[in-house]
Amino acid sequence: MMMDRRYIPYAIAAVVALIVLANTFFIVDQREQAIVVRLGDPVRVVNAGSEATAGLKVKIPFMEQVLRFDKRNIALETEEEEVIAADQERLVVDAFIRYRISEPLQYYRTLRDDRTAGDRIQRLVNSSLRQVLGSAPSSDIISGARSGVMANTLADVRARAASSRLGIEVIDVRIRRADLPQENMAATYRRMETARQQQAAQIRAVGEQQKRERIAEADKEVTITLATAQETADRTRGEGDAQRTRIYATSFGRDAGFASFYRSMQAYEASIGQGDATMVLSPNSAFFRYFERGPGGTR
Repeated sequence: MMMDRRYIPYAIAAVVALIVLANTFFIVDQREQAIVVRLGDPVRVVNAGSEATAGLKVKIPFMEQVLRFDKRNIALETEEEEVIAADQERLVVDAFIRYRISEPLQYYRTLRDDRTAGDRIQRLVNSSLRQVLGSAPSSDIISGARSGVMANTLADVRARAASSRLGIEVIDVRIRRADLPQENMAATYRRMETARQQQAAQIRAVGEQQKRERIAEADKEVTITLATAQETADRTRGEGDAQRTRIYATSFGRDAGFASFYRSMQAYEASIGQGDATMVLSPNSAFFRYFERGPGGTR
């Protein structure tokens, strides 16, 4: 069934009204900020920065259009960049940056869209990495003092973004990976191995020297101890011999017979004490007088 021709103008008017309304009202989410552009020129910003003006908004239909930008933090990963450290070591660096659009109007005027912004910010970060990492040794970049290097990089990127009037606030810059180029890794490993071998050889040499010093010191202490002990023993033996001599002299002076008997006992011990001596003597020899008569025996 065909529509009554009388309703066609009303239908057309309704469609036109819907199109006009759709181009008049727009909604800005609280997670985004928008710029209203009139014939290519930005005229106002909605829900920018700390403002809380999200919601239903009105614009001039067909003359004004709305450009939306994220209000949240934006993460951007940079492509691998080869840098030369201060020690002339080549490194392949992979970094990322987190930023947010703090001035959407300036961001639009300078960068226009997110694609251009991503390319511009990536080139800015890579340029900063080449400058900052070029003044630091590779050991600091790879491990050592990377936190200090990254703090310098962050400060440099912020300064470059501010001077370029990009309309962004740089929140953080981090190196995800810093490696040697594949063709340099084998040579670097050999240098590291050689350095470790030299260090180990030096440590072993120092240890060997300390060992010899300890042994020499111990030998010296042993020699001194033995010499002191020998000196003490000799002195003690001499004092004992002197005391024995005094005792013998005192005893011999009191009893001449005891002296003769003692000397004979010494002679017996020296000649037949081992039991393997053969002697040819007369039974009446004075040598055996004490065998018959004891200590008091005389010839």
